[in-house]
Formats: sequence, C-alpha cells, structure tokens
Amino acid sequence: MSSVPPDVVRPPLTGRERRVLGVLVEKAKTTPEVYPMTINALTTGCNQKSNRDPVTNYDVDDIEDILVGLRKKGAVVMVEGGGRVVRWKHTMYDWLKVSKVELAVVAELMLRGAQTEGDLRVRASRMEPLSDLSSLQTVLEALQSRGLVIRLSPSGQQRGVVVTHGLYPAEELEKVRQAFSLRPVMGDEDVPRPTRADMSAVTGTPGWVAEIATLRDELASLKLKVESLESEVHDLKSALGA
Repeated sequence: MSSVPPDVVRPPLTGRERRVLGVLVEKAKTTPEVYPMTINALTTGCNQKSNRDPVTNYDVDDIEDILVGLRKKGAVVMVEGGGRVVRWKHTMYDWLKVSKVELAVVAELMLRGAQTEGDLRVRASRMEPLSDLSSLQTVLEALQSRGLVIRLSPSGQQRGVVVTHGLYPAEELEKVRQAFSLRPVMGDEDVPRPTRADMSAVTGTPGWVAEIATLRDELASLKLKVESLESEVHDLKSALGA
C-alpha cells in the first residue's frame, strides 16, 4: 500500500461525523441559500431518507455534540447568522486540501458509503459536473493517491468497480472491506448472494438488516441506471429533433 503524505492525513471520522460533514458539503453546493446551516436544518438534512445510507434518526442534541467534536478537529466552524442565530459551515477544502469536484466525490461517499464508480458519478454530479466516467476516474486516482479514496474491488477488475472514502477509523474500514468481500462479483451470476448468517458475522448486525441494506443499495443503483438511460434517450431525441 502506498504511503499517504503527512499533510493530507486527518483524524478518522465516526459515522455520525461523516454524516454531518457530508450534509454540510451537499447543502452548500445544492442549496446555498440555506448555508451556513442551523442545527435544526442540519438535523433534518442528516435524517432525510433520500441519498443517505444508512437512514438516521438524530435529534438536535446529537447534532450539537457531533459539531462540538468536529470543531475540535478543525473540520467545522461556528458563525452567527441574522438575528444571532448560530449557524455552522465546513472547512473541508482546507481540512482535506481538495478541489470542488474532489470534495463533491468525497462528500457523496461520506453520505452513502461504498458504491460503484457509475453510481458515484451520477450522484456526485448533483453537486459538481462530472461529464463521464473517465472524468470521475481521473478524480478518483488523485484522491486515492492521497488516501482519501479506497478502491475495494480487485486491481484487475474493470467493470462495476467499487470505491469508498478513506476517512474511516481503522476497525470500521476493516469491517467495510470484509463486508464487501462477501458481495458477488459484478457480472458473475454464478456467485451466490452471501447468507444472512455471513452478513451478521461480518457486520455485527442481524443478518436481515444487512440483507435489506444490500437490497436497498441494489435498488437505488438500478434506479440511477434507469434515470441515466432516460436522460440519454432524451438527449438523443433532442439531437434528432424528435
């Protein structure tokens, strides 16, 4: 494994911290009119059911505690909005030393965890333009060289490559690697789906919970592929004057 330059090494982030930071980045890019964010808005953003995995149920006290921890790590700052309402903003550009597109990619991985390059491109494009898979792969290579992205698929695999971020605590990253090793190889219909017992042993959660999470992820992936195809058909019709 290649060494990571000291100037990009950052303290690992818990799942709760990753969710808050991911939401701050996402909302700053997609709805700048509500950014910086209040604790109430952050709570809603963290618990929304779309583009989140897992779905959470934080309350305002949870979010406040998470922000305090992130502030100590230097990843967020507190500002005062109109009427002295306390708001929060991220410092991720400086904290990670990344570009706008790189931050969009890392944020999407923080919000949903490991995913294929194809799904990641579609999702991250909500925040910053990524015209095609090749452009995403260039970004991923740069992030991977700095330890901010980790490739979970074998080095020789070309189709359905799965990546995740590099901000996990070491023990959690190992669980992610083990859970991924149980998933069938993309395009190999002869590989059986891991059993509930296998999933439970690796993830530490009831097997049916892990199985439902896997099915949800696969369904979301299929929906994204359909949306992408619909967009391509629409563009093609427009080009043909239909």
